[in-house]
Amino acid sequence: MEKLEITGTAKTPTIIMDAVSGELLFEGRSNPENANELYEPVIRWLDRYVEQPAAHTHLKLNLELFNTSSSKYILEVLKKIRYLADNNHPFNVTWMYEDDDLEMIDTAEAFEMMTGLRFEKVSYPEGGYLSGQQ
Repeated sequence: MEKLEITGTAKTPTIIMDAVSGELLFEGRSNPENANELYEPVIRWLDRYVEQPAAHTHLKLNLELFNTSSSKYILEVLKKIRYLADNNHPFNVTWMYEDDDLEMIDTAEAFEMMTGLRFEKVSYPEGGYLSGQQ
């Protein structure tokens, strides 16, 4: 299965999904003009991935912000992880957030309640949301 890589922009996140390592990364801002166009290839990739996942799956959500339409797709991604969990597949979800971003913490907790998953929540200093800056 091919690695899926989507280069981020000022309005869209970097998305890297590696079926071999099981590392799934969403990083940056998700405020696209058309969330369907951005996320449908991701959902299709995940549909294939959950049928033959890596030995362990790690989803890292390192999003500075996201809009309502993106949140629907983030929930869909988490539902795919829930499918893995329901099939006894080892996984973890890391939810990154700025130290004082209470709204992002509340959002993580809401997603946990909706999916029944538990996230590792990791805070970082203001402005440090990019890889290697935590």
